[in-house]
Amino acid sequence: MGKKVKKESEPPSKDVFDPLPIESKKAATVVLMLNSPEEEVLVKACEAIHKFAEKGDENRSSLLGLGAVEPLSHLISHEDKLVRRNAFMALGVMAANSDVKRLLKKLDAIPSIIGKLSPEEDVVVHEFATLCLASLSVDFSCKVQISDQEGLEPLIQLLSSPDPDVKKNSVETICNLVQDLPSRVAVRELNGVPPLLELLRSEFPVIQQLSLRTLVIVTTDTDTRATFREEQGFDRLLEFLCNKEFSDLHVEALQVLSNCLEDRDSLQLIHETGGLQRLLQFITTPTLLDIQTNAVKAIYRVAQSSENRKLLHEQDIERSLVELLSLEGDSLRTATCQAVAAMSLHLASKDAFRDLDGIRAVVQLLGSEGGEVREAAAQALSSLTSSNQLNAYAVYEAEGDEGLVQQLHDVIPGAVAHAAAVLTNMAEQEVLRCSILSHGAMAALLEPLKSADTHTLVRATQALAALACDAEGRADLRNAGGLVPLVQLLQSNHKEVRRNACWAISVCANDEPTAVEMCKLGALDLLQEINSSANRRNKFSEIALQRLLDSNLSLKYSLTNTLAPTDITMDGFYDPGKARSGQRVLTLEDLSKQPVNQRRPVIAINAKPLDTKGKSKGRKEDEKLRDEDESKAQQEVATVTEKPWMLPYDAAFHALVTEATKTILPLHAESEQYSALARLVSEVMGGAVEVDRQHDFLWELHLSELRYELQSNIIPIGQIRKGTYYHRALLYKVLADRIGVSCSLVRGEYNRVWNEVLLSAGTPHYPGCQPQPRAHLVDLIHQPGRLLRANTPQAIQYQTI
Repeated sequence: MGKKVKKESEPPSKDVFDPLPIESKKAATVVLMLNSPEEEVLVKACEAIHKFAEKGDENRSSLLGLGAVEPLSHLISHEDKLVRRNAFMALGVMAANSDVKRLLKKLDAIPSIIGKLSPEEDVVVHEFATLCLASLSVDFSCKVQISDQEGLEPLIQLLSSPDPDVKKNSVETICNLVQDLPSRVAVRELNGVPPLLELLRSEFPVIQQLSLRTLVIVTTDTDTRATFREEQGFDRLLEFLCNKEFSDLHVEALQVLSNCLEDRDSLQLIHETGGLQRLLQFITTPTLLDIQTNAVKAIYRVAQSSENRKLLHEQDIERSLVELLSLEGDSLRTATCQAVAAMSLHLASKDAFRDLDGIRAVVQLLGSEGGEVREAAAQALSSLTSSNQLNAYAVYEAEGDEGLVQQLHDVIPGAVAHAAAVLTNMAEQEVLRCSILSHGAMAALLEPLKSADTHTLVRATQALAALACDAEGRADLRNAGGLVPLVQLLQSNHKEVRRNACWAISVCANDEPTAVEMCKLGALDLLQEINSSANRRNKFSEIALQRLLDSNLSLKYSLTNTLAPTDITMDGFYDPGKARSGQRVLTLEDLSKQPVNQRRPVIAINAKPLDTKGKSKGRKEDEKLRDEDESKAQQEVATVTEKPWMLPYDAAFHALVTEATKTILPLHAESEQYSALARLVSEVMGGAVEVDRQHDFLWELHLSELRYELQSNIIPIGQIRKGTYYHRALLYKVLADRIGVSCSLVRGEYNRVWNEVLLSAGTPHYPGCQPQPRAHLVDLIHQPGRLLRANTPQAIQYQTI
């Protein structure tokens, strides 16, 4: 039952009978009296039930069981004023019982109750009718019915009632109703803000509190905040905040202020009236924790606009916030960190926090037990370090990088996302990046990369990309198994997650081991699928695919049939042939495990001899005995541990590289180098072959013999002595790459492969005008060394016949 805010002291009336006492055993009799046709009996019965129900909920349940509710719900509409009043008193008290509320809802009593809120009704009826509604309005369906029956308007009118109980019950009902958005708007439209503000001057704290709670909710609406300003709401609020007698209610008052300060006009108004200084006093003056917390929350709201941040900076707000960081209380620390995050969007504030050693204070909060504090601290650091490398270094000096890496394991998604954002900002500096990696950052990113929270995924992929920009970071990522979840994110339906995953993959593809591993995991297929979709394709997916191929030239050549002059082949390159649609290109190691077959052999390049460690004679003698002792153990290990597969050293190719270096590089003219290299390749691969005698050039038989001699489908290019177009063009490209001669490799149809080189077009027609170089094909088989101008009949014939 709602508490009364005044003592009832009405004079006895000659029309009022003496109360009829009820004992529990006589309650049933009194309930039966509610059906009497005599008004005097009804008055006495209702009064007796009211007194009985006031004694406790058990009595109210007893009356409900005896059937008192239904006749009372009819008697509140009785034509006799006294019957009506006493029936409301009984029903109002009984409505506090949950079962009674359910029955009243079933009986559809709300329209009758609202109907008695008219000004001409007795004040006692108003009191207990609003008490009924205050109890019923807790229920959602009852709220809807009260609104549908237009109950809000008379309730707002009753806020100006001279009776404090009527005010209290009315504002409590309104407070319950405005939990739903339509009622919040209706309060403003029905001019409910002025009477709510007037209640702040009530002598009863409960009325003040209910009014403030209602204002906290309705001021979340933009138009209501405008009305609040127009009705001098700030004056009333500041008057209230300046009164120390109301300190227990300052928390709710600050919440109202915080809502209103979202508007630029409100901030200007409160600044002009001295309210901002009063707000800052709440922050700096030791007081109740909740008051300081809500004052800081108000500052956070103020700091949402750039103009407001500048204004707060001029008030030296940074110093006050740094001081608050050292105080106890998770709610205060959380609010302060959020305010720091908001203020740090102002450039001068970033520097101020650093100068005040505020960054160190925030870093210390990363170790808090409270999850909300950890999240807010990371959020503050994210804002502080954004586009500010001095602040990023300050986090490092405060040893914050280790705490941030640890926070990647946090159970709170926001804490993880903000920590990843800070690490991203810090990773721009190499010293900081190395320190972050030393704390196991790549392994710590594994779980965030599997998160169901999209914000966490976005931040985690950004951090991964920032930390993977050098070989150490990429090696850590591979060793931690982080490539698996990263590649899986390419399948995300979230646009930003997918885009960031593409960017991270483009960064990771800067070295061949990582690129090869990602291709094994299906990254190439997924990127091709993404780029084939107009809706899913983005510039990062295109870059990722290109970099993946650039870091795996064997794969690139198989899929695109072209290697540009800038694509420099290295040891380990191989030509697996033209990939068919949907076909996965196997690695050399996978190909080495296949039995010898009749398919096209794979041509491999490796001029790197196996590493051998030389030893001095004396050292050999010293270690001879130890080597003999260890030989048996090594043999046993060899039987258990399988050695990793390695591409065999191609001594013949190594010799060719040496010869080309000696004979080709000394030539000065580019055309001479191109032609001489072509003649060298042709000589090695079986010499010139006339067009009409190609069928007599038995290169297939030669390769078949090599395959069975080596017992492998992989043939080192240096061992080929009879080669056709694609063997010669490949050898030309890999030799040219070794000695620094620029050329491309292009695969056409029907085993036709050729090299293209660029030659100067001759002397310029005009002084100072450099002629554009022209593309030429290099003849490697018919007239070795001949350079054919691209797109001429001779060049086309070489490409097709």
